[in-house]
Amino acid sequence: MNRKYDLEERLINFASDAIDVSEGLPVSFAGKHIAQQLVRSCTSPALNYGEAQAAESRNDFIHKMKVCLKELRETYNCLRLIQKKGWYQEEKLSLHQKENNELIATFVSSVKTALEKK
Repeated sequence: MNRKYDLEERLINFASDAIDVSEGLPVSFAGKHIAQQLVRSCTSPALNYGEAQAAESRNDFIHKMKVCLKELRETYNCLRLIQKKGWYQEEKLSLHQKENNELIATFVSSVKTALEKK
């Protein structure tokens, strides 16, 4: 199986899981706000990664990968806030945070490699 496909699939699965988290949040002003923010930030990396694969230059690729990284970090902070509020099952949330951290590490490494080859 192609590594690009693996990462793409992981990003889609991660977004799907995070959407499930958002749908389990309280129906309150704060719960809705965080749920909406989580959906935006968790889906962005999968979509922007697709754009990065069609980048017009190395600089364009690096920029799009950095956008993915930024959104993954935002998602991680949303998940931390959800954990702090006790709004979702701790065991499941921990698994999502672990995957989030692994994806962040992958993108940090990819950006670093791309910058070194520049």
